[in-house]
Amino acid sequence: DLSYCQYFSEANEAKEQDDLKPVPGYPEREQWTRQMDFIMSCVGFAVGLGNVWRFPYLCYKNGGGVFLIPYLIIGVVGGIPIFFLEIALGQFMKAGSINVWNIAPLFKGLGYASMVIVFFCNTYYIMVLAWAFYYFIKSFNATLPWSTCDNPWNTPSCIEIFHHEDCLNGTIGNTTYGNMTCEELADGRSPIIEFWENKVLNISQGLDYPGSINWELLLCLAAVWVMVYFCVWKGVKSTGKIVYFTATFPYVVLIILLVRGVTLPGAYDGIMFYIKPDWSKLGEAQVWIDAGTQIFFSYAIGLGALTALGSYNRFNNDCYKDAFMLALINSGTSFFAGFVVFAILGFMANEQGVDISQVAETGPGLAFIAYPKAVTLMPMPPVWAALFFFMLLVLGLDSQFVGVEGFVTGILDLFPGKYYMRYKREISVAICCLMCFIIDLSMVTQGGMYVFQLFDYYSASGMTLLWQAFWECIVVSWVYGADRFMDDIARMIGYRPFPWMKWCWSFITPCVCMGIFLFHLFNYKPLTYNNTYVYPWWGEVIGWCMALMSMLCIPVSVLYKLCRATGTFKERWEKLTKPQWGPHHLEYMAPDTDIKSLASLSASTEDNKVIIFESGM
Repeated sequence: DLSYCQYFSEANEAKEQDDLKPVPGYPEREQWTRQMDFIMSCVGFAVGLGNVWRFPYLCYKNGGGVFLIPYLIIGVVGGIPIFFLEIALGQFMKAGSINVWNIAPLFKGLGYASMVIVFFCNTYYIMVLAWAFYYFIKSFNATLPWSTCDNPWNTPSCIEIFHHEDCLNGTIGNTTYGNMTCEELADGRSPIIEFWENKVLNISQGLDYPGSINWELLLCLAAVWVMVYFCVWKGVKSTGKIVYFTATFPYVVLIILLVRGVTLPGAYDGIMFYIKPDWSKLGEAQVWIDAGTQIFFSYAIGLGALTALGSYNRFNNDCYKDAFMLALINSGTSFFAGFVVFAILGFMANEQGVDISQVAETGPGLAFIAYPKAVTLMPMPPVWAALFFFMLLVLGLDSQFVGVEGFVTGILDLFPGKYYMRYKREISVAICCLMCFIIDLSMVTQGGMYVFQLFDYYSASGMTLLWQAFWECIVVSWVYGADRFMDDIARMIGYRPFPWMKWCWSFITPCVCMGIFLFHLFNYKPLTYNNTYVYPWWGEVIGWCMALMSMLCIPVSVLYKLCRATGTFKERWEKLTKPQWGPHHLEYMAPDTDIKSLASLSASTEDNKVIIFESGM
């Protein structure tokens, strides 16, 4: 029938002229203005506060330079392969953390799990920024409030100068605090610790004593959330510009601090303490566990944000090279920050007459106790304090930008087509920020630090991220197919990646993730604060509920979909693991792809069907 053929011929010409644009109803997905926007966003997200205080602490805790050996090994077999997998998956599927699992719809629970994790992470992580902003404001004083003991929040035990040398020589005499024995001096408290605990936190007796709200801290929290909102609300085209500053400025400050730090007395001892290997530590399992969790935390794996960032790439972007470059930048920053940290810690140990191991603390303690003390011992302390806490604020802000971006992208991808409305993105970002802010109110009370540590230890901990990474590898390698995904990557970047990636996804990385996960589980210890306060049983129950909220998303969603489907188990499995391709796959996959793979193209919703024109027509 000539009219029939003419109709399809005209349709084919129209299709070619329109360059196979997305189906009406799907708003065209944003893209980075330049590829460097994507690079800087990934650097800003992955390089954060963990690089400044967590990596150096773990390094000296686990044998100094020896820690680098398990760190690099796990980075090669676990960190880089999953980092590349998440970016490539987002770029290939052009979707956020939920819809990206249309590649195997049965396991869409992976997307919901990552959304839960990143939501919790966005909620509690911003408290560190609120504290940094609080210290930044307090830095604009002629005398830093944490450098003296004559403030209303100080106690009689507060001592500015400890006179350790006099105690060692047995010549302690009158001080500005009167006649004090060495025993009394040993029980003294530094003004920086009292400022942190009595003024900033005003910490209560425990989790069951929430106390009153710190209104100054509440205002800082609100100000930081406003900053995040106006940096994210317009999408990647605005976020991509802001991260140019937020991702590069910390490097400038770190270089300045390093130059200043190495000129201080005691800096050499601190650096040698950092890089001196303790080979006996290499045989301890905990060293490898710490290296694994640090890689997953530092690379931001399992949060879905890397997938969201990759989804804004051009389809033919070489994400393989990007993954290696970003991993090198991330780990290199951690190593470089260690020299900065230990140069200053060596100086502090020299000034206070104590061992370096007694100066450095893990978690917020290093950032908000050791560093403020360091700046008080430098010339022009307010200048150094303002510079450091502004850097700390910037380091955390770009990570927060991308965390919120990843969460909002995943939510918006669930409502395409007929649900599209004007200002949908702005409203979604506002709702997300408001919900997190309301939850954060529990963290600006006197018991807020206990709530913060509960979130940090359970909701986005190593266990939840390891569980997530394990299932990501299993689904891509064994459900969708590792060889098949390697072919898809080759279609995007023009060549096949080294087979090492496929081997890691299929065998090595899942074993590493599950091994570390089980070791965590079998060696579980109750949560404590400052090694003194033990959390009550109901506090641990709340923590485990937060952890299970993300971990159970995967098995529960699988069982639910299998039960709802019809047919034999094999028929259900084949139907539910059949990929649901998006409109952009027509443009990039045809006509190079075989007809068989194109025949499986199907739209995600009934009212947005994709019409396929076979190239053989």
